[in-house]
Amino acid sequence: MGQKAPLKLKEIWGIRSRLQVTEKFRDLALFNLGLDSKLRGCDLVSIRVSDITSGGVVSKRAMVMQQKTKKPVQFEITDGTREAVTDWIKKKGLNASDYLFPSRKFPGQHLSTRQYGKIVDRWVISIGLDPGAYGTHSMRWTKPTLIHRRTKNLRAVQLLLGHTKMDSTIRYLGVEVEDALELAEKTDI
Repeated sequence: MGQKAPLKLKEIWGIRSRLQVTEKFRDLALFNLGLDSKLRGCDLVSIRVSDITSGGVVSKRAMVMQQKTKKPVQFEITDGTREAVTDWIKKKGLNASDYLFPSRKFPGQHLSTRQYGKIVDRWVISIGLDPGAYGTHSMRWTKPTLIHRRTKNLRAVQLLLGHTKMDSTIRYLGVEVEDALELAEKTDI
């Protein structure tokens, strides 16, 4: 238990390339959309095709209502993700009203968050990582962590995660101590 680690760029590409080589269409779409959307697992698995498409084409941006906060959050869908999701929709023959990630066991239902967790475990194990250190929440905070490291823009990360309070974002990223030490190291007196 405890806070799960975000993925590093080399780990993202390691997982992504394995999913591409093995032609795991669903997993590649799930992985890419999980990173892009920054959604909690329960929100990601309950996305319907119509939530991210318009006229049969995967949109560049989407908005979903978060189950936990009951507030909408908007997210980008990068070109690679749009391609992976399009391939998955075609391969599976999904309609606009279908769940994007349907359950294999229960017709008409979506992939469970528990099953999503098992899938994430398989991904991290496939590149030699400890599944105990990573989880579905790693997917949620990988991109915001990378964005924060590059820009130091807490407000942007707050908006991307759909947090109402900056304190939540700060606690979430654990930036207080790290940023303070980094600033201190750069300050030569």
